[in-house]
Amino acid sequence: MAARSVGRRLLIVGCIFFLAAAAQAAEIRVRVDDGAGAPVADAVLSLNRVGGTPTTPRKASATMDQHDLRFAPFVLPVQAGTTVTFPNSDNVRHQVYSFSASKRFQLSLYTGNHASTVLFDQPGIVTLGCNIHDWMVGYVVVLDTPYFAKTAADGSASIANLPAGEYVVHLWHPRIEDATSQVVEQHLVVAGAPLQRDFHLHLRAPDQSNMPPAGLEMGLGHRMRPHGT
Repeated sequence: MAARSVGRRLLIVGCIFFLAAAAQAAEIRVRVDDGAGAPVADAVLSLNRVGGTPTTPRKASATMDQHDLRFAPFVLPVQAGTTVTFPNSDNVRHQVYSFSASKRFQLSLYTGNHASTVLFDQPGIVTLGCNIHDWMVGYVVVLDTPYFAKTAADGSASIANLPAGEYVVHLWHPRIEDATSQVVEQHLVVAGAPLQRDFHLHLRAPDQSNMPPAGLEMGLGHRMRPHGT
């Protein structure tokens, strides 16, 4: 009887501990604009915990497709340790490569979904190209934290289940001025309540990266999709 009572007390203590830990988890919601009020899509938000232990790279998978002669998605954020698959949904051949310092590779000419995979094990910005289609540009943003998100077309993003603590907040975008992530908040304190932040990025003018020349869709055998879908 005494053992059963002790067991119940331990269970209650464990439940209280779990509920307290869950109550400490928080969410940050952000909106990113270009400084003039226009929403910024494809900005990568990442949080690094201050004074925390180094994050162990996780084994995960993601996909960088190629359709309508574009990389899809245009920007793919992943945690270091992620394996990315490169299928080809077009009916023409592609040859994907990267000369970026954090991950150099080249995939042979290929069609269809029998795609190669690449392990992205080092943090950094990996710029993708296609040897056949010069306008094709994509980005794999490899992060040393599990806390990240990408803004949608309306400039919004959110990260949930953040442990309580202090964080450094970074933002990156392909058209950012110096091509490196910007620290937009140095001491973000997470306690439990949801946080809302508005950030402003000064970006270079839009270009035609990852956009095929006008009219080139003729002969592809399918209708072009709108950019970003």
